[in-house]
Amino acid sequence: MDGDDVDMAAAETNESVPELDDMKKRLKEMEDEAAALLEMQAKVEKEMGSVQDPSASAAASQANREEVDSRSVFVGNVDYSCTPEEVQQHFQACGTINRVTIRSDKYGQPKGYAYVEFLEPEAVQEALLLNESELHGRQLKVTVKRTNLPGMKQFRARRPNPYMGFPPRGAPMPPYLFSPYGYGKVLRYRMPMRYSPYG
Repeated sequence: MDGDDVDMAAAETNESVPELDDMKKRLKEMEDEAAALLEMQAKVEKEMGSVQDPSASAAASQANREEVDSRSVFVGNVDYSCTPEEVQQHFQACGTINRVTIRSDKYGQPKGYAYVEFLEPEAVQEALLLNESELHGRQLKVTVKRTNLPGMKQFRARRPNPYMGFPPRGAPMPPYLFSPYGYGKVLRYRMPMRYSPYG
């Protein structure tokens, strides 16, 4: 009987050895793959430069945006049926064009203006000479593209709402208003009396 037990145990170990070897092979392959991925990641980080802090990358992107905007012009009053290729042909004489962007709304309809980005900054001065030129029967307005600063909105003074709050300072107020019904003077903030049928 003891011999049978030994034979069974030997049979089980013989069967489990190939499975164990397969598991070890798979584990080795996974470890090799993980090492290769770490190597690739280190190589990419080295090519991209060391990991930068967000403020430095934001400053770099802002500087890049300013540099691109210095080579770009704003084109206003562009016909809605105009294509970027037609705008490019119109400004081709100014210099080499990198990109033409015609802005559109959320429905895909053009907004009526475009941006033309040149490869060299000298082309911007040539493009400004095309101000008030015609394209598709419309007079174009060409100006230097301005750089938007993030978080800096143009200040627009709000008009005071006559229906809310206090009147603006320095504006004279008449002490009385005339009643629309012609029954004499009524104080400014006094509400007309309502008579209730219930007493």
